[in-house]
Amino acid sequence: MNEIIIGLGTNLGNRKENLDKAIELLNNHEAITIESASSIYETKPVGYLEQDHFLNMVVKGRTDLKPAALLESCQAIEKKLGREKTIVNGPRIIDLDILVYNKENRQLDNLRIPHPRMHERAFVLIPLNEISPDFIIPTSGKEVSELVDQLSEKVKREVVKWSEE
Repeated sequence: MNEIIIGLGTNLGNRKENLDKAIELLNNHEAITIESASSIYETKPVGYLEQDHFLNMVVKGRTDLKPAALLESCQAIEKKLGREKTIVNGPRIIDLDILVYNKENRQLDNLRIPHPRMHERAFVLIPLNEISPDFIIPTSGKEVSELVDQLSEKVKREVVKWSEE
């Protein structure tokens, strides 16, 4: 079994429902098991700024799938939930990013593992720190908790734990 970490994000429609459905579909896949999930965090958009805030989280699990097949499965879930590719870094009903596959460094045609910018993104690091603080990100050689400690206080304040109140 291969260890996986997947980042989830959404900023269209019922954002909480989008995350719940995506996790349900991941868990219902015969070759994927989700073992833990972070809290949900609300974050400002990155890149294209003229859009609503995102809800982000990470899940950790296991799969028998090879990386390319896992990517196909994640893209099929995105499509099933209504994802349409429009603007780069633009609004989306759901986004599933394979952040980690074992501790491998891989470059496929349409997939880099680990995710090339995960060590820079507070909206990935803070939720990941919650469920796996001692995980060492292969490209940086640093533990998640160490990378979170290096984030500025301003950046940390922009990743807000979300609740349905």
